[in-house]
Amino acid sequence: MAAPALAQGDVIAARRDGMKGSGRLLEGVKTVLDQRGDPRTSSAGIAELIVFFEGFPARFPAGSGAGDTRALPAIWSDRAGFESANANMLSQLRGLQAAAGSGDQAAFSGAFQQTAASCDACHRAYRGRAR
Repeated sequence: MAAPALAQGDVIAARRDGMKGSGRLLEGVKTVLDQRGDPRTSSAGIAELIVFFEGFPARFPAGSGAGDTRALPAIWSDRAGFESANANMLSQLRGLQAAAGSGDQAAFSGAFQQTAASCDACHRAYRGRAR
């Protein structure tokens, strides 16, 4: 039996909650980096981020652009670009995961910077300003 479709507000709330959780995970990674901690301690959080972003485009079904959301219409009008930005994020996260697993602080720092740049690029193109 198929699960019932979520109401638009539920989709938006779930998407927003997922992004807040992702932000917290990335903040945890940054804390390890800033404190020059062992990058390997970030591996579990990064794995969670990868799982989240593997399903990220599906969190933006048609018709979920209205309501309490900062999602810009470009997510739907430029779906290929949005999915490409997500694929880049996944690539960066996988690189971050590899760097964390190596324990190499310099590689971890560089991979984190690239991951953060990927976040920023997607937000500039596909997320509106806070209301």
